[in-house]
Amino acid sequence: MIADSIVKARIPQDVKDRAVQALEKMGLNTSDVIRMVMMRVADEGKLPFEVKTPNKETQTAMSELDSGKGQRFESADALFDDLGI
Repeated sequence: MIADSIVKARIPQDVKDRAVQALEKMGLNTSDVIRMVMMRVADEGKLPFEVKTPNKETQTAMSELDSGKGQRFESADALFDDLGI
């Protein structure tokens, strides 16, 4: 397979530097990892790792709910009824 396409991504310099250091310890470089991820996504139609960490917006919503803010529902049907779905 001929590798003739270029992928670019903008990331903070400190993130790149830390990733490069970690990858070097594994004997890899950024191109190797991007190629491996893209191949797995193309072949399997999903990310090669499980995404578990909620983003900031979700973390904030979870914290608000834990502190008593927000609305709770006994079931998905009750939520859907409230939403008019």
